[in-house]
Amino acid sequence: MSIRPVKTVSGTQTHMEGAGVQLERVFGFGDPSLTDPFLMMDDFRNDDPRLYSAGFPWHPHRGIETITYVLAGTVDHADSLGNNGSLGAGDVQWMTAGSGIMHQEMPKGDKAGRMHGFQLWANLPRDQKMTTPRYQDITSSDIPVEIDDDGTAVRIVSGSFWGRRGPVDGIAADPQYLDISVPPGVRKVLPIDTYRSAFAYIFEGSATFRDASKPFGVLVEKEVDGKEIHLRDMSGDRTLVVFDTGDEIVVQAGDEGVRFLLVTGKPIQEPVAWHGPIVMNTREEIMQAMQDLRSGNFIREGAVGLS
Repeated sequence: MSIRPVKTVSGTQTHMEGAGVQLERVFGFGDPSLTDPFLMMDDFRNDDPRLYSAGFPWHPHRGIETITYVLAGTVDHADSLGNNGSLGAGDVQWMTAGSGIMHQEMPKGDKAGRMHGFQLWANLPRDQKMTTPRYQDITSSDIPVEIDDDGTAVRIVSGSFWGRRGPVDGIAADPQYLDISVPPGVRKVLPIDTYRSAFAYIFEGSATFRDASKPFGVLVEKEVDGKEIHLRDMSGDRTLVVFDTGDEIVVQAGDEGVRFLLVTGKPIQEPVAWHGPIVMNTREEIMQAMQDLRSGNFIREGAVGLS
């Protein structure tokens, strides 16, 4: 057995997206080979409705899959194929945009005004980029949870883990998407497929991976006595850890425990041509997509509303 070494550790960057939603970009719009087949991930987390209520009005997607996981509040969605619904706390939507879809996502806070969720973009291989769009809406109660003797809890959204399989299926990257909570001070060895791309995203507490002695710290700028200084933030919250190859990861939870997403997938290893929410293999295909948008041919004939 081989423990995966850590390739990179990084913090998030604040962005404004949609009609004015403040979010934290975990990764994206850089070198897509570093997280292949995953292209981008956002952490939208806020307790001020003014910073998220404008939402993400109608916009196109082609050539990718989007995975939305809601922890607090709700996300109302609708699309050009006639689908509509609402995702609540613990729910997941896996949307295969395929040949093209127009949709909107409008977040709402819970009774305390809190909104928290993640959106991950997964690439589609060349031979599936123009497939028929489809949705998989998964309610929280349908996601299995496995709890080990030491209190480690794993929500299995997709893929297999500890003998259980998540409800999402038929996805090109054959992903494993896990929401893992490890109690304070617990050291846990987790199995993982050797050659899949893999990353962990810490969003609560702190942890250290690969038997390191202290929690990961992210170098940040802070103002102290009117001066900008660099210091090491040891909280672990909003930390992305990208792994190299190996068949195990070791996580050592900090004093407050840790909760993180562990995501793996099969690399596609194809050229990426990227224009916002449209991801193809060549610049010519991007230009065709833009022409389709201008001419009203973006939604392909035969596409129908799907559940």
